[in-house]
Amino acid sequence: MKHFREYIIESERTYSYRIKFAGDVPGEFLKSFKSKLDQFDPVKIGDVKTTPIQARTPDFPAFSNERISTVDVEFRYPAIDAQIRQIAQLLGMDPNRVLMQTPNYSDNNQDERTEIEDQNKDLLANTDLPAPDSSQKALSKDYATGPYDHAVLKNAYRSDFTVAGGKTRPAETTNDLPQGNKSPMSTVKRPPKPATGAQPRG
Repeated sequence: MKHFREYIIESERTYSYRIKFAGDVPGEFLKSFKSKLDQFDPVKIGDVKTTPIQARTPDFPAFSNERISTVDVEFRYPAIDAQIRQIAQLLGMDPNRVLMQTPNYSDNNQDERTEIEDQNKDLLANTDLPAPDSSQKALSKDYATGPYDHAVLKNAYRSDFTVAGGKTRPAETTNDLPQGNKSPMSTVKRPPKPATGAQPRG
């Protein structure tokens, strides 16, 4: 039969995180950093793992040509990324060089990035498009000469043709109506003025 303490230990919840640093982590900084993590009651703090130098790091887009240092930790109390950044800043490190993620989130992101890189590798070389025919080659040559030398702009492809039944008469507009030189207002007659006290005859 298990003791009550064993049940408590088995039901105890812990929180796992992966802390990442852009660049190498100095030994003195790491020692002080791990000491500051005692406030989260750590169950374990792993060793530092580093990657080769990368031209671009997705987790740290502001930095290039850096290696990534990671430390896996497990706490009895939860922590947030802002707290970890603040601890690093208090110890003299640029907080933009630090972030914290859950291991599952970090692994899934890495798997997704690897899958995307594999799908996009040699994308132009492994195309399934058919070879261009003579018409496409001619158009490619035409458009390679410059924006003002296209055969289309030179009207080389003319569309002169005769419609069955003859040409359609041009539409008539108001400009085709006969125009006079007399204002229509000149024929308007005003009615007589009404009679008033001052003008009894209107």
